[in-house]
Amino acid sequence: MIHRDIKPENILLRDGRAIVADFGIALAVSAAAGGRMTETGLSLGTPHYMSPEQATAERNITNRSDIYSLGSVLFEALAGEPPHTGSSAQMIIMKIVADVARPVTELRRAVPPHVAAAVAKSLEKLPADRFESAKAFAAALHDPSFTTHVATARSVGAAGPVSRELALPALMAVSVLSIALAAWSWSGAGRPTASVARHLTTLGAPGNLDGLTFAIEAALAPDGSALVFRSPLTGPGQLFIKRRDEVVARPLAGTEGASGPFFSPDGAFIGFVANGQLRRVPAAGGASLVLAENVASTYNRAAWLDDGSIVYYDLATHTLSRLGNGDATAKVIASPALLDGHYPWLPSPLPDARGVLFTAHLTNCVGPVSCRPSRVYVYDARKDTIRVLFDDAIGAWYAPTGHVLYLTSAGVLMAASWDNDALAATGRAVAVMDGIQAPGFLLSAEGTAYYLLGRSEFAPGPLPNAAVVWVDRSGRVEPVDSSWQVNTGGTDNGSIGTDWGVALSPDGRRIALSLLTEVGTDVWIKQLPSRPATRLTLHDGVDRMPAWTRDGRAVTFLSDRPVPAGTDGKGSGFRVWEQAADGTGEPRLRSGGDSLERLLATTGSDAKAAALSPDSRWVAYVSNEQGANEVFVRPFPNVNGGKWQLSSGGGTAPLWAHNGRELFYAANGKMHVVRIDPGPPFSADPPRVLFTIPERVRAGSLAGGTFAITPDDRRFLMVRDNSWGEMAGTPTLVVMHGFLGELRAKLKD
Repeated sequence: MIHRDIKPENILLRDGRAIVADFGIALAVSAAAGGRMTETGLSLGTPHYMSPEQATAERNITNRSDIYSLGSVLFEALAGEPPHTGSSAQMIIMKIVADVARPVTELRRAVPPHVAAAVAKSLEKLPADRFESAKAFAAALHDPSFTTHVATARSVGAAGPVSRELALPALMAVSVLSIALAAWSWSGAGRPTASVARHLTTLGAPGNLDGLTFAIEAALAPDGSALVFRSPLTGPGQLFIKRRDEVVARPLAGTEGASGPFFSPDGAFIGFVANGQLRRVPAAGGASLVLAENVASTYNRAAWLDDGSIVYYDLATHTLSRLGNGDATAKVIASPALLDGHYPWLPSPLPDARGVLFTAHLTNCVGPVSCRPSRVYVYDARKDTIRVLFDDAIGAWYAPTGHVLYLTSAGVLMAASWDNDALAATGRAVAVMDGIQAPGFLLSAEGTAYYLLGRSEFAPGPLPNAAVVWVDRSGRVEPVDSSWQVNTGGTDNGSIGTDWGVALSPDGRRIALSLLTEVGTDVWIKQLPSRPATRLTLHDGVDRMPAWTRDGRAVTFLSDRPVPAGTDGKGSGFRVWEQAADGTGEPRLRSGGDSLERLLATTGSDAKAAALSPDSRWVAYVSNEQGANEVFVRPFPNVNGGKWQLSSGGGTAPLWAHNGRELFYAANGKMHVVRIDPGPPFSADPPRVLFTIPERVRAGSLAGGTFAITPDDRRFLMVRDNSWGEMAGTPTLVVMHGFLGELRAKLKD
């Protein structure tokens, strides 16, 4: 098989292996241009890797053409640039045909002689002078004894006249290529695909941009000439419009308090919801007009059909309603009652007013995880019926190429051929792009697309809702490992329902903490400062609240795993288990519960979060025996030998300093410290505030174990909840021109 387009973009790396991709793309659209051109124009724009026979439009292309292209890629990998460069495609092709490639050692002297010789042989002008196969090329690269004539760089002038065998085809190729470039650029078929380009942009609007906000609070004109969006992205705002020929966005008068903008099919009007009304305003500016009353003003993305009717979502009733052109009232077309308890939203118009595409998921879900799975439906405006189209889909759009696009929960953009008369997909859905933060995708009829790159909040698997951080005694936060994000459990929207515990080894070099995976909640170990975390336990239930043994050789934890046969199994709930910290052996049952809590329960109050002093003489705990939760200390093991209340005004999560002279606890968003004189007799100073616990840093659970302290008692190990941007990764807004051309090319592949 002859690939014909070996270049860096078509070589993928996975697990240390190279994979050649992009087989079967259409051959040359013009024989004079040599080789082939993809519909996106990428080969035409970057001819650096064409073989001379491709550049001169020879019809007999052999596998040795791929050898030349692979040699060009290797040359660039070693030297930092291809063997032939120039300011235009024509100049590069002329050099490929006429100039001998310079030795790679001229640019990178460290290249071994046999590698340089192999590269030179792969770049010979005549196919017969190159390696006969990729296998032979590879063998030469691995053979230190391989040598061949390494040609010196020479131009046409320096080396004398180029033979007529090469010169005439070269000149003809460059001339015809120039004509082909001009004709292709100006032809109707070539125009959408010749200008494929991507660049980053911003809305310039305050507020956190994510896929959901972008999909609802921004809209693209049908001709791609303008983007309208709400600013600020959160809270009351108004609509702004950014035209392609303008530098900054301008506010649209009469859109104060607007949400959910959408364009009319001809782009002349912009619809929106404000103050409980569905309204429209001229895109060029002017007075707004009320279209419907009593419409909830949040998450109202609408679809404007070709017949002038508008389908909009109403948050108050979780319904889709259709307002006909000139109608006084709207008709409900989709509701949870019609969709097995799922509520419809994100409507998108189909051509000829045939209907709308929309997404639906569970009405009573809390957060994106429990809202899965989402589906894409189609509403048939002629028959007034609804059908399911795609599962695991969020957001759907019609493309003028005759396809329907939708995003999966993992952020993969899929495309399927579409029969608009039958309102049905006619072929298998194909992935055309990934890494999109669903449902953050906009497409104009002209072919401009805007999309957000980043992890989707609807993506399968737990989101990294937290980071492990150091907090010093002044409250300054520093990440333990900036590349390490974790999921410690909690509710679907990333807030934490339970603190599963974090512990620092006695030598301060390892962290034990409970992490949530798709399997369950398990104890993991991370070697500091930057080694990856490894799983210590494997259980499809919950392993939580890890604690190190005094010698650091094992980790104890609470688990709901079944007890071994023959063990007293009375009662239910969590038991104490122990696992060697290096992962050897099996977890062993240590007890059926915490014996200390049973001793303290004689007070008749709720006692929790027991923490033993370093010398094992004292135990601190939290009790509500006086109404509010406060921190107390008793002697150990004779817990009835005394009792001292250390906190005042609340207290949770007591933690001893390693020197036994201080005790820390959290209360009212602050870290407190109490100076201890263990005696005898025991005495303690009044508590004082050490620092205000930084925003989103977790501390104060009644279960304890929410933070640890370094052996020198100078820094705390704590967990900080991530913002949504940190959970999903900072999204990047991309503008893509010529999307339809690339879509055609990918579907043709």
